[in-house]
Amino acid sequence: MPYTNNFIAADALVPHLNSIVGSITDPIIQSSYAGFFSVSSITVFEQAIKEIFLSFAIKKNKVFGAFIENHFSRINGRINISELRGQYIKPFGEKYLSRFDKQLAIQEDNVFNNTRISITTVYGNLITCRHKFVHTGSPTLTLPETISNYTYGKEVIHCLNHAMQR
Repeated sequence: MPYTNNFIAADALVPHLNSIVGSITDPIIQSSYAGFFSVSSITVFEQAIKEIFLSFAIKKNKVFGAFIENHFSRINGRINISELRGQYIKPFGEKYLSRFDKQLAIQEDNVFNNTRISITTVYGNLITCRHKFVHTGSPTLTLPETISNYTYGKEVIHCLNHAMQR
C-alpha cells in the first residue's frame, strides 16, 4: 500500500473540522478538537513512517520485512526528526541518512521561501501538541494551527519516503 494512503483518514477530517470550527464558541470544545486532530495527525504520520520502512525492507528481503514490521510495531508517537534520523534511518546506513538530510533541507528551503513556514518546526510542534494533549488534556495549538501544521508536516514524511528509495 502506498504510504500516502495513511493520510486519507486525517485528510478527510480537515474539511469537516474547517466547516464547524467557526461555530464553536466554547474554548474547551475548541481545545478538544485541536487535541483530537493532533492525535489523528500523528497517528497517520506513524502509520506512513511504518509503511515507508516496511516497503523498503520487503524490497530487500522478505525476512527483513518481517523483522522491520515487528521492530516498528511500537513507535507510539516517537517520530520527531531526531528520532527519525538516529533511531530509524541511521541503522539503514549513512547513505539514507544523508539523502534524508539533503531532501529535508531542500524542502525546508522551498516551503519556507514560498510560505515563511518551517516544515521541521511545524512537524515538531504537532508532535508536541499531541504529546501534551495525550498526557495533560491540553493541546499547545489551536485547531487551525493543528490543521496547518499537519498539512505542512506531511512534507517531512514525503522527504523520508524520497530518502528511503533504493
